[in-house]
Amino acid sequence: MFDIIIRNGTVATASDIFKADVAVLDGRIVQIGEGLADAARVIDAAGRLVVPGGIDSHVHLSQPSGNGIVMADDFESGTRSALFGGNTTILPFCLQEKGQSLREALRGYHALADGNCYTDVSFHLIVSDPSPTVLGQELPALVADGYPSFKVFMTYEGLRLNDAQILQTMDVARRTGALVMVHCENEDAIRYLIGQHEAAGDVAPKAHATTRPVVVEREATHRALSLAEVVDVPVVIVHVSNGAAIEEIRAARARGRKVIGETCPQYLTLTADSLEGMDWEGAKFVCSPPPRDEAEQANCWRGIETGVFDLFSSDHCPFRYDDSKGKLNPKGKTSFRHIPNGIPGVETRLPILFSEGVMKGRIDLSRFVALTATNHARIYGLETKGSIAVGMDADIAIWDPNITRTIRHADLHDGADYSPYEGINVTGWPTTVILGGKVMIQDGELLGQKGDGRYRSRSLSGLTRPSVS
Repeated sequence: MFDIIIRNGTVATASDIFKADVAVLDGRIVQIGEGLADAARVIDAAGRLVVPGGIDSHVHLSQPSGNGIVMADDFESGTRSALFGGNTTILPFCLQEKGQSLREALRGYHALADGNCYTDVSFHLIVSDPSPTVLGQELPALVADGYPSFKVFMTYEGLRLNDAQILQTMDVARRTGALVMVHCENEDAIRYLIGQHEAAGDVAPKAHATTRPVVVEREATHRALSLAEVVDVPVVIVHVSNGAAIEEIRAARARGRKVIGETCPQYLTLTADSLEGMDWEGAKFVCSPPPRDEAEQANCWRGIETGVFDLFSSDHCPFRYDDSKGKLNPKGKTSFRHIPNGIPGVETRLPILFSEGVMKGRIDLSRFVALTATNHARIYGLETKGSIAVGMDADIAIWDPNITRTIRHADLHDGADYSPYEGINVTGWPTTVILGGKVMIQDGELLGQKGDGRYRSRSLSGLTRPSVS
């Protein structure tokens, strides 16, 4: 007898859509077909879609954020919110602070996650202090231990690396088979523009967008791709917001480079005008890169439709708005410079893409599955996740494509006090979510418990191959 059979649903993978029953035993998918034998639990999915649980590979939880600033989500609230949004795995970032060893950062981060998760998790590393010990010993050892991806920043004082440090870090990736993710914005240009704005007394939240214009992202994208070409290493360009950066990715691919492009919901639904809200409400929309305009929204949709983007992630980075430890901290109320960068969105990522993409005919259901689950698993080495197939983890989301909802933060499950997508109407929502063969949410009701999610070690990306030294 199977543990679970999902009957009468329409199964969607990154390559196929078909009617079938799905059988689960001991946490894995063991059979797909018609008229399967009985099970201890039968779920009727008639009229619904059976898709892989979402994998959100760009999430920030419990991350150090500066003096007096506290992120709104820990692992409990963040993974619970992710689960309600149809996700079964998330990949948050473990930040190495200056002077800290990577091992020390990981020990602390694991302590925050262990026993507190509603979804499975796996960590990317953020390298902010690439010392000889980190590059020569720690990073190679950690890649071998199942942490095969790390992120570098070209912006934010205290986090950004210079070109020489980026090259050195990329060289470790080349030798070990790790995958490098890059946040592309030119910090020196941003600091110049901030100085211009401050001299003019222009310090409201909307100035965040005009001090980080398209050109500073485009230039940094070009530079990151050039550095990756020098080292001969694949690279992920994260949270791309505009057509100029998209063209840099296209050009690099035309030269034969392995480049992964990622975009996020904010670049499809928000604009820089959102930062002009009354009474400092524009602070709610401060993130980097900032939202652009409707023309750049159209460019990002074309990137999704034409395959420039392989990944659709939330870049969930939540801070409370009306909070002295969040967006409206004492300094944040005086200048955009001190407003914490980031917005919540892990729960609304999938419904927004499903509604705006699938239901409006911009992408088909298989492309939705690829962008939200299958590609994340393939690119980041989650070998048993991201697909409805025999032998894979039974991480499954059952969607009702006919539900219509208006996004209201009051209905969401994160630790923030607002949603940047408040008031957006969506069609389609996940109603039942299964993690490792356990029904975590059924018909919108939470059945699972904190601690049901586990940490998952990863293998090397299929994009990378260690070179012989």
